[in-house]
Amino acid sequence: MIIAAALMCGAASAQQEQQQEPQRKKVGVVLSGGGAKGMAHIGVLKVLEKAGIPVDYITGTSMGSIIGGLYAIGYNSHSLDSMVRVQDWSYVITDREDLRRQSLSDRKKQNTYAFTTGVTIGQKDMQAGGIIKGKNLAELFQQLCTGYTDSLDFTNDLRIPFACVATNIIDNSEVDFHSGRLPQAMRASMAIPAAFSPVRIGDKVLVDGGLKNNYPVDIAREMGADIVIGVTVQGPPKGAEDMGGTMSILSQIIDVNCKNKVDENIAMTDLHMAVDTKGYNAASFTLDAIDTLIRRGEEEAMRHWDQIMALKPIIGIPDTFRAVVHHPLRPQVMTEKQFVTGYTFENMTPQAEKFIRSKFHLQRTDSIDAKLEQELTTSMRVDLFYQTAECRLVPEGNGVRVILLAGNRKSVQFHAGFRYDTEEYAAVQLGLDIPMKSATPVNSDITIRLGKRLKTRAELTVHPRSFTRPTLSYEFRRNDVDVYMKGDRAYNILYNQFQGELTPLNFDLRHFNLQMGLRWDFMHYRNQLGSETSKQVKLKNEHFFSYRARMTYNSEDNWYFPTRGSRLTAEYAYVTNDFTKLDDRDADGTKLGKKNGMSDVSANWRTSLTIGSRFTLQPMIYGRLLFGSIVPPVFGNTIGGDYFGHYVEQQMPFAGIGCMEYVDKQFVAAQLQAQQHIGKSSYILLRAAGAQQSGKVNSLLKHKTLYGGQLAYYYNTMFGPVGATLGYSNRTKEPYFCLNLGYEF
Repeated sequence: MIIAAALMCGAASAQQEQQQEPQRKKVGVVLSGGGAKGMAHIGVLKVLEKAGIPVDYITGTSMGSIIGGLYAIGYNSHSLDSMVRVQDWSYVITDREDLRRQSLSDRKKQNTYAFTTGVTIGQKDMQAGGIIKGKNLAELFQQLCTGYTDSLDFTNDLRIPFACVATNIIDNSEVDFHSGRLPQAMRASMAIPAAFSPVRIGDKVLVDGGLKNNYPVDIAREMGADIVIGVTVQGPPKGAEDMGGTMSILSQIIDVNCKNKVDENIAMTDLHMAVDTKGYNAASFTLDAIDTLIRRGEEEAMRHWDQIMALKPIIGIPDTFRAVVHHPLRPQVMTEKQFVTGYTFENMTPQAEKFIRSKFHLQRTDSIDAKLEQELTTSMRVDLFYQTAECRLVPEGNGVRVILLAGNRKSVQFHAGFRYDTEEYAAVQLGLDIPMKSATPVNSDITIRLGKRLKTRAELTVHPRSFTRPTLSYEFRRNDVDVYMKGDRAYNILYNQFQGELTPLNFDLRHFNLQMGLRWDFMHYRNQLGSETSKQVKLKNEHFFSYRARMTYNSEDNWYFPTRGSRLTAEYAYVTNDFTKLDDRDADGTKLGKKNGMSDVSANWRTSLTIGSRFTLQPMIYGRLLFGSIVPPVFGNTIGGDYFGHYVEQQMPFAGIGCMEYVDKQFVAAQLQAQQHIGKSSYILLRAAGAQQSGKVNSLLKHKTLYGGQLAYYYNTMFGPVGATLGYSNRTKEPYFCLNLGYEF
């Protein structure tokens, strides 16, 4: 049975049972604002349900409006408890995109840059005005309020009459929502100034209602409540000694500005409960904090148990009366599928509509759930560059009509990332995604990296189909490479690399990417400095043409600290000077003739095996085999560091080696990593690696085995992993220590 029909049945049943109740006074529940501290309201509601107190009206501000609004449409206290615990609040209260079901290239970009924002040139950004635009919150409210997303009368159309408060900063007036779109009203009520962008409705610019009425008992009275039970979560006033950090100061500013009408509203409350939220603030959205705050709300209500029970005769119900809580549908809303009668696209071009229909096979999709809702809106923002995207489900016939509403198109998407390590020091990378105005979606991508390894890259990508992305790119790199031999720096090479690549075949899916194309490289060697004992290779400017095929599969659940899934990359390249042959040179760089090109075969595979809830083993095998009588030094095998392709494209990681070491043409290795998750964001990594190298494949096992190990600690932040590594290998025969901050690029 679809939600709309079931809700009508549930509402009718509720009306019948209310008619069977004895004549009594009406009860209003009032929930204050307080950000994350408002989770305590759920604990209070649990006790009220246990005591059998009926709720006839519910009002709230900010977080109180969210808890109250969801309670009014059918979530009981236990389903609210479950709902807030399963949310990834570190995602919900940001504007990050959920790219788990997007392409590999989009996911890689999200794990490269710490900051991303879209800009629409020539038009005012109507979502501006806060650090966080709140698109993920708005999307969550849309999903949680399925069946109640149209314009409604909050008094007559909800299970429990509801109202919430916002502040209009145009004239500093209080705006009380008794009707409208419920998700929008809740979003406006909790728009903390400067933190979240305001909500614009007509000529009103709405922010957090706590600035005018943080504890709206007066509204509950106006709605008809005879008895009012209210909850506040503000905590005691802070003194000068409590102002010890940014969050405490911000919390104090919010609390001071939310005292309007509080005292008079408390005076109008029949039973007022003030939950102790000491030690927590408006941003305390961790699971431990949520658990504690809900428990404190429950404990505060239990301290008033006798007063709660004493209200029952005043209300006019017997002591044994138990209010019937009708919430049979709400817990399943996030996973329940609904029959789709049709799709409507608003403010979208015909090309954009065609793209969405093709990508999600909408002509064959006859049902929708919360997962598909999120995938649709994410694709509209990521693939089609709309600033905002909304998916509304409107009851129609025996199902729902899906309305996809797009906002302004982004003129440009800006990315910024930074990192620091003890090898390269500081580096900054900036990116610009610029959508082209064309019938077929086309995107241009410009990347600039500043630091020891300078890079500029321009890329043009065409989207003729949802997963096919032919690409043309041009890249300039200034490589400043230190080459080590057995732990000692042998020489430094400074060279410019110019690279053009055409990739006509580029299948870019959620977990899988296949690329085939042609690449041109030109190496301009500027300088080569060596030690007195090093035997330098004579390098002369040269160009290369190569045919390349690369396959990548990645199902890991985390880019840097996976606990499940696998990663596989396999690549083949045939390198030439003239599309068929390679120049043969002597030690001085003089050309001796032509020989067959070099074949480059490389692969790496890693999987995660979780033991328990926090310990993960990650075996990995990898290697690179070079075939041909000529191997240009610039393409020789190198190992060292933690990442593939970090300093130069062909670099392979090796535990215990911090710098870049050249090895023989044939190289294969195995690594085992043990990953222990500690607390919320800390990780301890222990790695051991072994490898064989040789000039020929058949003699790989005849040479000395390389081995190494390292111990690392990392803390995962919103700006990327921060950590330290200590390692040792028999190649360098000395320990090394490395610090790292930021995403890898």
